[in-house]
Amino acid sequence: MSTTGHHWWEAERRRTTAIQDGASAIGLVFVVVGVLGFLPGITQNFSGMTFAGPDSEAELLGIFQVSVLHNLIHIAIGLLGLFMAWFVRAARWYLLGGGVLYLLLGLYGFPVRDEHTVNFLPANTADDWLHLVLGLVMIALGLFLHSKLPRESEARGEGDFGETNRGAAR
Repeated sequence: MSTTGHHWWEAERRRTTAIQDGASAIGLVFVVVGVLGFLPGITQNFSGMTFAGPDSEAELLGIFQVSVLHNLIHIAIGLLGLFMAWFVRAARWYLLGGGVLYLLLGLYGFPVRDEHTVNFLPANTADDWLHLVLGLVMIALGLFLHSKLPRESEARGEGDFGETNRGAAR
């Protein structure tokens, strides 16, 4: 058996930065939340879901008011994040830009009553708080995650004396 790493199960992972990993994680969460919004049982009052607007009665996990448009927006923003995570600079812009967008969306939701006609997503108070916190988290990730790859020796898992962690189990 060869130990040169030429087998498919030994393929090395594409090296990414912390900022790319953060954008990927946030993007994946958005896609999962968007898909869950379309699942009856996880989304309560599913039959009361409308395409858009404040009259949608569907609630993800019985807490967060959702609509078809709301779920599609989550999926689209998630897919955008997964794509932008391939590039370091784009990953940072995704986190910062998306964070500002969600921060503004959260702040917009508080003065707009849940039943108001300009509440097009729809969003209830729980959504407003979630958007606000999500915006702050995305901005923090965009500002504080590293955008440089670790040194090659750190990426391979080498210790202080040049030993690899891979060989320890053999």
